[in-house]
Amino acid sequence: MRRALLAFVYFLAAAVALAFLVLPVLAIFLHVSPGRLVDQLSNPVVTDALIVSFKTTLIAQVLVLLLGTPTAYLLASRRFPGRSLCITLVELPLVLPPAVAGIGLLAAFGRFGLLGSTLRSFGVTIPFTQSAVTLAVAFVASPLYIRQAIAAFEAIDPNLVAASRTLGAGPARTFFRVVLPLARGGLAAGEALAFARGLGEFGATIMFAGSLQKVTQTLPLAIYAEFEVNFDVTLAISALLVLISAALLISLKLTSLWQPSQQTSRSLFARLSST
Repeated sequence: MRRALLAFVYFLAAAVALAFLVLPVLAIFLHVSPGRLVDQLSNPVVTDALIVSFKTTLIAQVLVLLLGTPTAYLLASRRFPGRSLCITLVELPLVLPPAVAGIGLLAAFGRFGLLGSTLRSFGVTIPFTQSAVTLAVAFVASPLYIRQAIAAFEAIDPNLVAASRTLGAGPARTFFRVVLPLARGGLAAGEALAFARGLGEFGATIMFAGSLQKVTQTLPLAIYAEFEVNFDVTLAISALLVLISAALLISLKLTSLWQPSQQTSRSLFARLSST
């Protein structure tokens, strides 16, 4: 009897938690008809925000990959004084309130910020432009990628890297021919998380870039702008972001299965030793 009661309590708690998490998402699609949702996606506000969002997010992800990958590899493969502090600084944007992140970017790159006069001397203005959106997205999303990349690089057997060096491969060749292929699953997972975080960024963007249609208004900012104007448009954008987020989540699940096997490692070294 006690076991049955305990099982019922577990089932009830799980059912309530699942309903609580799923109901708001379903409500977005059930509030209006699917046809009306699709029709609203052709609204200029939606299409403009979609273009701005994907353009700035994709550029930000390129920056994250180019700068975050070597940073993560350095922090994962080297032990030096201050390493823990560096990792803490990398992770800090994760816990900053989004508005604080936006104010920080404005204080650093704004007209009267730390680098404002230097940028102006080169004719560069960042705040309230698409460049500001890109920097805001990169700032809040990069820690997710770097953290995951550090874990992926640390999971690589150091003996494999040492064997590559023994075979005559230099540091750069070892990194591109051995380390990156072995860490690709973790790197892809980190990139999916960073992309999703960047696509949903709101607070830092509105503080640093504003919300100008066709210029800096991303999908989350368009939701805020249309909330009291046209609720159907708000629902349509929300539904679109739900679908994109679901696709990213599924891809993240798939990348967890995309891990190099021993056969993959052997094939890497076979190609390395034959070239």
